[in-house]
Amino acid sequence: MQSISLERQKELMLERHLQGRGIENREVLRAMIDVPREEFVPERLKKLSYKDIPLLIGYGQTISQPFTVAYSLEALNPKEDDTILDIGTGSGYQAAVLSLICKRVITIEIVPELVRSSRERLKRLGYMNVEVIEGNGYYGYEKYSPYDGIICAAATESLPEEWRKQVKDGGSIVYPKNSGVRQKLVRVTKEGNEMTEDILGDFSFVPLRR
Repeated sequence: MQSISLERQKELMLERHLQGRGIENREVLRAMIDVPREEFVPERLKKLSYKDIPLLIGYGQTISQPFTVAYSLEALNPKEDDTILDIGTGSGYQAAVLSLICKRVITIEIVPELVRSSRERLKRLGYMNVEVIEGNGYYGYEKYSPYDGIICAAATESLPEEWRKQVKDGGSIVYPKNSGVRQKLVRVTKEGNEMTEDILGDFSFVPLRR
């Protein structure tokens, strides 16, 4: 049987797993198509790049499945002039997608090896509005705060106080909250001193390292 090209696999991802499952944000869909996911996965897994599954990238970390990335970004709803804090860089894939939607992406990763590889990869591929920071994302990254939005790709028990402080009034935080075996993806919106939480659904994420 003839293998399906990566380009055709990308089209099927768009049709079946993104649009077919309700993703409507045009900027998110455009960015998901424009970013070559195969550049962000290990060589041995490139043929699986556009399958709707998470893939291991080493150091106990994964690149999230395409639907999870798209759904999370649609929930965050970043705008063209936004600066977004991306917590848990991993291979840099979500930061790359974000970079095509908003003005600036600050992405933070705790694993030094992933910091080095993602920084090199994003630079090589031309994502020049992304800055990769080595650090503990649990504490956010105060230097460029407040952010228009914060997004995290690893699960935590509760919303860290630093994230609350570092998001702008009117901004949102999208992150997975531990809830038993699985996690609930939640969106928290800041309005003055109040934080409003919306439960978006059940997902599976690696834990946030501290």
